[in-house]
Amino acid sequence: MSSVAIIDSGGANIASVVSALERLDIHPHFTKEAKDIQSADKVILPGVGAAQHGMKCLHENDLINVIQKLEQPVLGICLGMQLLFDASEEGDTTALGCINGSLRLFSNHMNLTIPHMGWNNLTALEDHPLLYGLNKESYFYFVHSYYAPVGDFTMGTTNYGCDFTSIAAKDNFMGCQFHPEKSGDAGEQILRNFLDLKL
Repeated sequence: MSSVAIIDSGGANIASVVSALERLDIHPHFTKEAKDIQSADKVILPGVGAAQHGMKCLHENDLINVIQKLEQPVLGICLGMQLLFDASEEGDTTALGCINGSLRLFSNHMNLTIPHMGWNNLTALEDHPLLYGLNKESYFYFVHSYYAPVGDFTMGTTNYGCDFTSIAAKDNFMGCQFHPEKSGDAGEQILRNFLDLKL
């Protein structure tokens, strides 16, 4: 059974992530201690809120370098995924730089409601282990105002005015822009796939 560390990044969706993992018979350790994170088999970086605040929390706990050097599978969820990228337009924030790319704000010129909130599907672009067992009818729950443009490390896309990265992966770092812990059976499959990963 995998040991799972959930990084305390000041996010607000911790309880729902913990509950989703417990339904899979995993009892994660919620922590901001470097040694706990480094020794875990799998690491999850959750987050809801502003990029600046998330990075400030990681800085204050001396976790920037710790996360960047992790070699086990790491999954960023929502803001956690955004923090894995190089930067975000939100507050002109420099992020972790584990995945190449910068986050942009959805444009009001697209006649969109911002934030993008609710259920949407995704299109798989790559055959990645996180996507095993999913189908085109799978829907996921999103809440976000900033998005990662489609790039070299995009594994799956979703359309909201434009195509954006809804699943990204580079080496051992992976991210979901949606909330798998709130996305029913499809989200549970994503979490199960992550827990089953062998690198």
